[in-house]
Parts: sequence; structure tokens; C-alpha cells
Amino acid sequence: MANVSPTRGDMTTHPDASEMRDRYARVLGGRDVALVDGPVFLLGLYCAASPWIVHYTTSQPALVTHNLIMGIAIGLLALGFTRAPERMYGLSWAMCALGVWLIISPWVVGESPDAGVLWNNIIIGALTVILGLVCAGAAAKASPRP
Repeated sequence: MANVSPTRGDMTTHPDASEMRDRYARVLGGRDVALVDGPVFLLGLYCAASPWIVHYTTSQPALVTHNLIMGIAIGLLALGFTRAPERMYGLSWAMCALGVWLIISPWVVGESPDAGVLWNNIIIGALTVILGLVCAGAAAKASPRP
């Protein structure tokens, strides 16, 4: 009869433990920022929805379209980071550029924006730059050195 008593053993003694560890590392691809993908996606969703959240759809129609397109672009970058990290983390610098553009866009795209619109885009842009730098740093750390 088999021993089915509930004993807790150490997993490191399992014969396949090293193979499972290697496979897990290979699947993750050395990604240190797997938890950043979700916040980047949420930031993109907020950026796309922010004209309706902050209520500037009638006063800044050009900025509404701009933020919708930028939010979709950030969300697509996040999905790319999740789906194909080894290829997409090189675009982390593009995300930083999108963040800088979001910071200055109310003055370029908008027509005399009020303080709410300014702070909304400045905060979204700053968070985009910060998360882009985190992704770029992880990509630089994970890339093989010649």
C-alpha cells in the first residue's frame, strides 16, 4: 500500500527541481520587471479614459483625441512587454519619449488648458517616464554583454 500520509517534504530534494528552476528562468527570460507590465497597461487605460474622468471633452477636443491615441499606444506597449518581452523591452525608451511628449502636449496640442488638464497630463507623463526607465533598466541589465 502507498504511503499517502500528509507529510511536508522539502521540494529541493525532488529529482526534477533543478530542471523546473531552469525552465522557469527560461520562460521568464530574465525579466525583473514582470510586475511593471500591469501598471503600464493600467496607466495606458487611464490615459485613454482621462478626458472623460477629468471632464475636458468639450473644452479640449484636440487633447481628447490625443490622449485617447496615446493611452492606446501605451496600453499596446504594455501588452507587447507581456507577450514578447525579449523583443519589446528595447522599446522602453520609446515609452520614455511618449511620457515626455505627454508632459508637454497640453501646451502644444491643447488650447489654453486649465490646471486640471495640465496636472493630469504631467502626472501621466511622469509616471510613463518612470515606468519606461524601470523597463529600460531591466532590459539593459538582462541583455547579454559581448
